[in-house]
Amino acid sequence: MKVALIGASGFVGKAILNELVSRGNEVIAIARDITKIENNSDRVAVDVLDTEKLAAALAGADAVVSAFNAGWTNPNLYNDTVVGAKAIQAAVKASGVKRYIFIGGAGTLQIDGHQIVDGPNFPAEYKPGATAVRDYFNTLKQEKELDWLFFSPAIEMHQGITTGRTGKYRLGKTSPVFNEEGRSILSVEDLAIVIADELENNVHHQEQFTAAY
Repeated sequence: MKVALIGASGFVGKAILNELVSRGNEVIAIARDITKIENNSDRVAVDVLDTEKLAAALAGADAVVSAFNAGWTNPNLYNDTVVGAKAIQAAVKASGVKRYIFIGGAGTLQIDGHQIVDGPNFPAEYKPGATAVRDYFNTLKQEKELDWLFFSPAIEMHQGITTGRTGKYRLGKTSPVFNEEGRSILSVEDLAIVIADELENNVHHQEQFTAAY
């Protein structure tokens, strides 16, 4: 399979890249700074706002995975996230690729009918980015031409999760998957397995899904 991976130099992107390559896939690794990509994939430096150049880089792929992140410390995080995500979607459509997986956030998952990002205890430092991702998701849900997916990681999915690559996970859709201790946890290595498995099996279509242990 030939997969175009946007944001291949980031925390999530690197893990997905490694997993896809380890399975023998051909990967077009796309990032603003490709010097941060250590894998021997086909590396392409593109600014996601350059939709024409990005569409050209995506053309010919079997699927596009976006691990785009505008940067948690970015003072214009909300705007840059929404604008960047919409630009990526436009480029995917222009490229002719139909399968599109967007890696979102856990804030869009619902507990008791309410999205986590709207909860009173949601961390203020993450709210601009999480709100932007939620607002973009509302746009993506209107998309009819692409075979899109919106993946929400577990609530606890960050660099502090050290379980590594276990290959074990449980799937969910619009609500978090909790373990017996009431926690929603997933390592970035297992997140990458979830995405690679989905690309191989094509289980979900035009919907949100999530995974955790």
